[in-house]
Amino acid sequence: MLSRLIILLSALSLTTSFAANAGNLIEAITGTDPNQLSYLQDKAISVGGWVSSGGTYSTNNPSNHNNAPISFNDRSGELQLNQLNLFLQKTIDLESKNWNVGGRMDFMYGADSHFTQATGWDKNLINRNNTQQYDIALPQAYLEVFAPFGNGVSAKIGHFYTTIGEEVVTAPNNFFYSHAYTMQYGEPFTHTGILLNYALNDAFSVNAGAVTGWDNFSENLTNWNFLGGLSWTNDDATDSVSVSVISGDVDNNTPNNRTMYSLVISHSITSKFQYSFQQDFGYQSQATQGIDNSYWYGINQYLFYDFTETITGGIRGEWFRDNNGTRVNLGTPGNYFELTTGLNWKPLEWFSLRPEIRYDRTDPNNHIYDNQTKNQQFEVAMDVVLTF
Repeated sequence: MLSRLIILLSALSLTTSFAANAGNLIEAITGTDPNQLSYLQDKAISVGGWVSSGGTYSTNNPSNHNNAPISFNDRSGELQLNQLNLFLQKTIDLESKNWNVGGRMDFMYGADSHFTQATGWDKNLINRNNTQQYDIALPQAYLEVFAPFGNGVSAKIGHFYTTIGEEVVTAPNNFFYSHAYTMQYGEPFTHTGILLNYALNDAFSVNAGAVTGWDNFSENLTNWNFLGGLSWTNDDATDSVSVSVISGDVDNNTPNNRTMYSLVISHSITSKFQYSFQQDFGYQSQATQGIDNSYWYGINQYLFYDFTETITGGIRGEWFRDNNGTRVNLGTPGNYFELTTGLNWKPLEWFSLRPEIRYDRTDPNNHIYDNQTKNQQFEVAMDVVLTF
């Protein structure tokens, strides 16, 4: 795995020597940015994507190379192609006085794809028995409409990523290569339905809509869930607060309501020093047979410091409580702690390197790491993200 990463980085270093001013990988290689074509600009259409590839090494050195319960970078001692994502997007004009229409569609291939699939939509599009852990997903395919009412109302209609939480699926939009337990086990990844967004003023905005639950496209369509939130950002965009909530039944046959909320607070301590706080709480009735009510909750904290214009350091500390053993290790309630520290090196607009060191620990009797033989795990990981 290490030798493959060295070869990859060596090849990239040759490219960076003549591509310092390029905005994306395609421009670096060809000298032309497709999004600068007059036709695409006239239609407000953009095309692009990214590649995320990396590797993780656990000091437990599991014989089955399974990094569970960590998902996404879930293989130890193997080089993974996590995400090859392509997108086509037509942006809406939020300043317009007229109705206008846009939308977006994403196609993803890689080891992360099966975590982002929706029931009845993109599951089982290919036979994973022939591709090991690799799969394809269509995590977004939505129409976006802008209506000039008041300050302007925008609506997403279709299949789209969740608005809940600090961390997201898309690799270029996260600081760390690995993910928090909260994001992996406590929150949805995608929704299908309609979501309206309205700017109350320059500081506050609200969103609300109806979706078919968590990571679901076509099952239990009578059980629509409410999805909504409120966000605030100060005038300098140095501080923000957002709260999001989703609530509704899971299936048609049983009244099993699932409700969760997420609070995210971000504050710029200085121009180089940023802090984020996240608190989640989730509840589900009749989550599994024999358990009437299930709860999960946790706290994430993030600190980031810009050492230079191209190098940023970060620390993430987390406590996640699976109170009834229905989210992480089925049948075993537990507390999960993780501490991750890492760097982001971004010498070019389209190139990022994300090394990290991570320590995980759970309760003494909860042997979930190293093929369910240990209650702690220490990892070293790194990935490369290229945007085009």
